[in-house]
Amino acid sequence: MILLHTSDWHLGRSFHGTGLLAAQEEAMEAMLATVREHAVDAVLVAGDVYDRALPPADAVRLLDRTLARLQAEGVPVVLTSGNHDSAVRLGFGGALMAAAGVHVRTDPDACAEPVVLTERDEGGAVVQQVAVYGLPYLEPRHQGPAWGVAPHHTAVTTEAVRRIRADLTARRADAQTPVASVVMAHLFAAGGEGSDSERDIGEGEHPAPQEAPHQAPEALVGTLGQVPVGVFDGLDYAALGHLHGRQRLTESVRYSGSPLPYSFSEARHRKGAWLVHMEAGALTRVQEVDWEAGRRLAVLSGTLEDLLSSPEHAWAEERWVQATVTDDERPERALERLKSRFPHVLVFRHEPAGGPRARTRTYARLLRETPSDHALAVGFVDHVRQRPATGPEQDLLRDALEAARLKEAQA
Repeated sequence: MILLHTSDWHLGRSFHGTGLLAAQEEAMEAMLATVREHAVDAVLVAGDVYDRALPPADAVRLLDRTLARLQAEGVPVVLTSGNHDSAVRLGFGGALMAAAGVHVRTDPDACAEPVVLTERDEGGAVVQQVAVYGLPYLEPRHQGPAWGVAPHHTAVTTEAVRRIRADLTARRADAQTPVASVVMAHLFAAGGEGSDSERDIGEGEHPAPQEAPHQAPEALVGTLGQVPVGVFDGLDYAALGHLHGRQRLTESVRYSGSPLPYSFSEARHRKGAWLVHMEAGALTRVQEVDWEAGRRLAVLSGTLEDLLSSPEHAWAEERWVQATVTDDERPERALERLKSRFPHVLVFRHEPAGGPRARTRTYARLLRETPSDHALAVGFVDHVRQRPATGPEQDLLRDALEAARLKEAQA
């Protein structure tokens, strides 16, 4: 049996003010092509289906089309809510969708009720089952008190997995065939590498109250916002979501990453998913699959002259660009000139190679020591912009000051 582990679709997201819906549609096409090419038996989406709790209508329509096409292929889907999703909105109609093979898991109290996938031989006999436990994002401040555990991520995840293990033990005892286990979770696992596009899920957590039940020391390793991978020991595979880089924490604990880059910190990421192979009730192989969708990213740094003229940067001309200009002084019309070569610049920075120019005087001292209003205005431009005013700019400032004095005299 082959499962496709994906997560963090973030449908409806924009990238530095630029809509990504067309690129997200390309990513969904790439996913569907993978499903067909590798004869995938089920698709897992480990949270953050949408980018916000109230998604735009176009994003909802894209999800609807994608799920309908997977259903037409006869491929079941298990989908959980992430910290960006509204569990209530995403879970609406879940019972009806389950009848069509789309299983939406948004209720923490149902975390030990798996979607059971069955593999049969040519004669119709069951050869293995895979129990997929869909664990939605658990808000510790709510779920901790509800379950009687400490209000932080490790404690609530440990409790969820305890319930899952209890169900799995009973299920295996009753089964006539091997039963493999998969848990889907949306969290920050210790050892994972984050990027700039993920929302901090550790923010605002509180230490355990005195009356909270005792937690084993090994369950509290790491920070409150991170969950140790040992929580998933004994399960065949943990399909994680939240971090946007595809990564392996252990052989059986992995992040699929997002299907598209959502920050320039992901420029070097290879986007795609994991193909998870189960045989005879056990994990046998995990295979990466790459997807090419949307415009790629480029992170450039150098003097303006170098960025505009060097052939070494030709590869970035059709990409979304983050450009850092390292000239000692901020060049005139720098962004405009960069766009003449790189029309898709989205982020512009000026960071002098030698660091910010040393300031020998504070601005308060500058006010005291500047001999004239005009010199003060020119100094202010230099102070703020880190580049002296040009001759025409100085003339403009002089004219403005004269006009202000004249107006004041006539008042």
